[in-house]
Amino acid sequence: MKRFISLLFVLLALSAKAQTPLTVFETSNGLKTATYEEAITYYQQLAKDNEEINIQEIGLTDSGFPLHLVTLDLDKDFDFKKSYDKGKTIILINNGIHPGEPDGIEASMMLLRNYVQQADKKELVKNIVIAVIPIYNIGGALNRNSFSRANQDGPEDYGFRGNARNFDLNRDFIKADTRNTKAFYEVFHKVNPDIFIDTHVSNGADYQYTITHLATQHNKMGGALGDYILSEFTPQIEQKMKARNCEITPYVNVFNTPPDQDGFSQFLDQPRYSTGYTALFNTLGFMIETHMLKPFKVRVESTYSFLESVIEIAQNDGAKIRELKLARQQEYKPGTKHALDWRLTRSESTQITFKGYEGEKVTSTVTGQERLYYNRDKPFTKTLSYYNTFVPTEEMTIPKAYIIPQGWYKVIDLLKLNNVAFKRLSQDSSINVEVYKIDKFNTSKTVYEGHYTNNNVKVIASNETVNFRKGDYIISTDQPAARYLFETLEPAGADSFFSWNFFDTILQQKEYFSPYVFEDQAQQLLDAEPELRKEFNKKKKEEPDFSNNWYAQLDYIYKKSPYYEAAHMRYPIYRLVD
Repeated sequence: MKRFISLLFVLLALSAKAQTPLTVFETSNGLKTATYEEAITYYQQLAKDNEEINIQEIGLTDSGFPLHLVTLDLDKDFDFKKSYDKGKTIILINNGIHPGEPDGIEASMMLLRNYVQQADKKELVKNIVIAVIPIYNIGGALNRNSFSRANQDGPEDYGFRGNARNFDLNRDFIKADTRNTKAFYEVFHKVNPDIFIDTHVSNGADYQYTITHLATQHNKMGGALGDYILSEFTPQIEQKMKARNCEITPYVNVFNTPPDQDGFSQFLDQPRYSTGYTALFNTLGFMIETHMLKPFKVRVESTYSFLESVIEIAQNDGAKIRELKLARQQEYKPGTKHALDWRLTRSESTQITFKGYEGEKVTSTVTGQERLYYNRDKPFTKTLSYYNTFVPTEEMTIPKAYIIPQGWYKVIDLLKLNNVAFKRLSQDSSINVEVYKIDKFNTSKTVYEGHYTNNNVKVIASNETVNFRKGDYIISTDQPAARYLFETLEPAGADSFFSWNFFDTILQQKEYFSPYVFEDQAQQLLDAEPELRKEFNKKKKEEPDFSNNWYAQLDYIYKKSPYYEAAHMRYPIYRLVD
């Protein structure tokens, strides 16, 4: 009898393990998504029932709640460095960056449960570690409503796009205005993924597909890794999704125009976006966008199919992806030239088969004006031009090192959070460096994610001997973070720290002159410097506006004099090139 009772307890325990509660999505027949509390409770129970699952808190978010990381590791190491050294392929899935787009939240919960509890699926992840951020934007997830996704077909209620401080987190990956992003840095560098996936929902146009993909732009990723994304990874994803009766197409990057009108272009994932940020560390990034006009249940199932397809590719190509990642990293070395910004070229295109709906122009019953109407009674299959080639618009050579005065601690703090290696000067030193003077730039007229960004930046470079203080930072570019350093510290970079206003104080002059006093000093300067007098007279002769503006003339002389402050328009990050 005792033996029977013991056996019964074992069977009950095994049964309990196999019966990890279903998700909210499953129990509601695909109509609902989990709240933040329900999602975390689910993962906690999953970890309790399965020793191959681990859940941990990492960092803090703007909501006051910590970020969570859930890991499936059949070896039960839960040590990503150890998994990396074993040659395991590491996949990081980020969900709920926009909590009104919860498809990935639900798909990931079912994915981890099934791959730890079903023997056939468990076999597929022997050499793979899957890490999941259950809900990245916790503040947005707590802000539940049923109306902010005006065009979306389910779920019944969901979170809001903005975080606890109303930031769009998928614009914050470089500037890191939020605690969420700083916590993500800790997760990302801890996990060090080979493949990164960010799950989203979008509209933009109407078409037959439930899901679209947005890979890291292959030209921008560059090297053999960029070629692999274009020629191997993406085609494999498309083939595997088709085999699952869930066709996928490139993200349809249009607004209020049918995609078959002129074709459509790839979206450029600059470093402000998640996959643009992960590209700075040569991680293969993939953003998926399910179509908000499709039912929630179908969208979640499509997301699940995508994640399974990635796991299959990781099984076969994991070692290759790791090798390509490391090779691309080695290409960012001192003295090599690389792009800082890109533009789309329409001189090249790829022909793709696209399944859409006829877009018609009809009279709006609301405005009385012409409007776009997608006629679902008129589906089509056409060959369209897909423009996915980008060319550099700005290139620079990577210096041997950057020198950063310690007073710019906000920048230095972000470098530290991104695992940047550095040294500090042990004594006051005079060093010959390349210095940038900001020559031209434009500032946006409207606010964007809390910033009036700088763009179209042009600099004038010169070599000077600059005095640095003990404790200032020397950042070698011969390190894994080289590309991150290059694209954030070069002011002409599309998402550089200069672009995001980290150095705007240098753009404002701090000292001026009193004209009635400086008149005499200006005359003395012209008398003492014949070359200055020559340039000044030439400018008056050739430029009528300058000739008629007495203050501009005095200001010109002032800015050529020793009285003019060196810090004005002088970029405070220095390049060590020799």
